[in-house]
Amino acid sequence: MTLADGMRMPVLGFGVYKVSDEAAQPAVAEALTAGYRLVDTATLYRNEAAVGRAVRASGLDRDDVFVTTKLWNDAQGDRAEAAFEESVGRLGLGAPDLYLIHWPAPAREQYVPTWRTLLRLRDEGRVRSVGVSNFQPDHLERIVEDSGEVPVVNQVELHPYLQQRELRALHSELGIVTQAWSPLGRGAVLEDPVLLDIAREHGASVAQVVLRWHLDLGVAVVPKSVTPARIRENLAGADLELTPRDHQRIAALDRGERSGSHPDLVS
Repeated sequence: MTLADGMRMPVLGFGVYKVSDEAAQPAVAEALTAGYRLVDTATLYRNEAAVGRAVRASGLDRDDVFVTTKLWNDAQGDRAEAAFEESVGRLGLGAPDLYLIHWPAPAREQYVPTWRTLLRLRDEGRVRSVGVSNFQPDHLERIVEDSGEVPVVNQVELHPYLQQRELRALHSELGIVTQAWSPLGRGAVLEDPVLLDIAREHGASVAQVVLRWHLDLGVAVVPKSVTPARIRENLAGADLELTPRDHQRIAALDRGERSGSHPDLVS
């Protein structure tokens, strides 16, 4: 999809949350071989170096792989620029394609000046695109009001049990791409009877159904796996065709149920 700043971003990417540095390099290598062209990491994940090694070893042109990383909470404010440079050094890939504020961490009261720093890094050509992660409507409103600039992406928890309709509507209004982390609810949705039934009807896995559902909503998505078969299985979900009835049944599953923390509580 095309971001508001004109950058092109793959809609289905590969996440490496809770993957060790040792395990991340072969997992990313497998994902790139399978056909993924977006890798999503973060300072918190402690595997940026492995992601960089895998991309460099892939034989792919750097411009063919979209790499996202994120600023951790304790580096917001005065440390943001230095933390960014540390991430760039660990990745070893030149300018990242997308750099995100990982959480608003509202108790720190630093996400507004931190957003200004990210905009400056972008304007200086040190990163291609900038955005946020886990921002709620009030957080988005504050940074847009302060800077006059809208993040190109807000990466948030989103899955059939937490469909984020109001937030997605705001994103649409502002021109922000919604990108989903934990698209399978950290596995919670995999045994859902409705999703199992839809998967059986399509001869597919539940994971494939859920990932196709995200794409049909216009939501970019970054599933995670270190198992080669599942890495490829997830990618194949893009080939499914869900029916309007499938979408109605999945829409009814929304419970407002998080598998992760509420953004207002993370500091």
